[in-house]
Amino acid sequence: MVKLKELLNGKLTNKQLELVPSSFDMVGDLGIFSDFPAELSGKEKMIGESLLKLNSHLKVVLKKTKKYSGKYRTPKLKIIAGERRKKTELKENNIRLRLNPEKTYYSVRSSTERERINNLVKDGESVLVMFSGVGPFSIGIAKNTNAKEVYSVEINPYACEFQKENILLNKVGNVRLFKGDVNSVVPRLRKKFDRVLMPLPRSAEDYLDVALKAVKKKGIVHFYDFLHENEFDKAEEKIDSACARLKKMYKILRLVKCGHFGPGIYRICVDFEIV
Repeated sequence: MVKLKELLNGKLTNKQLELVPSSFDMVGDLGIFSDFPAELSGKEKMIGESLLKLNSHLKVVLKKTKKYSGKYRTPKLKIIAGERRKKTELKENNIRLRLNPEKTYYSVRSSTERERINNLVKDGESVLVMFSGVGPFSIGIAKNTNAKEVYSVEINPYACEFQKENILLNKVGNVRLFKGDVNSVVPRLRKKFDRVLMPLPRSAEDYLDVALKAVKKKGIVHFYDFLHENEFDKAEEKIDSACARLKKMYKILRLVKCGHFGPGIYRICVDFEIV
């Protein structure tokens, strides 16, 4: 962000200017710094207010004080400038979403991947979205495709409340939301699906058995993982192991890079079909 550093020139030392973050995430009208050096802690308000001056659509600037962690994979955020709130509303893929990024996991960088999935859903499909959060996958599919129904499962009570609000906001009547753990909720549904989404990259493999029991023959599973680019084959190994346990035959359709997480590490999705 060259312009931000230009605006701060003369207000910070050259060494401090070098430390000013080079990027931020924009979630609705919130600007969120993921990496904010401790050396700038006394200057954070000045930096935040400068960012607000440069971006009229931003109303709040925050910094992450703790990375994604805990049961619900949420960060800790501190307001450094602007309005005193963390709730926002945003638009993506023809839908509107309300959320609080400190209470609910949401990745703005995955909107392209969600659009890809929308384009794969066929008319009349029954779709299961595990770990559905505030509803970006579930509501996006309901709004942009002719899916018959979308079953949406989420354990985070804050995310469930936002998803209820977002279902009403987008006027989608074919999303059925279930609050609870995937391991207990999905078996109780006693239902088979044409498509199962597993957007939980850090531990989705622990739920592969549940997904495989819920998908129809000829159905498709979207399995997400975080892997180094030299280890993408590990995703197929996890799928192969789960399918072997349950005596399922499968076919890999594609492996898609859908996000950059760190040096050489990507968020990937493996689309595979039960045959």
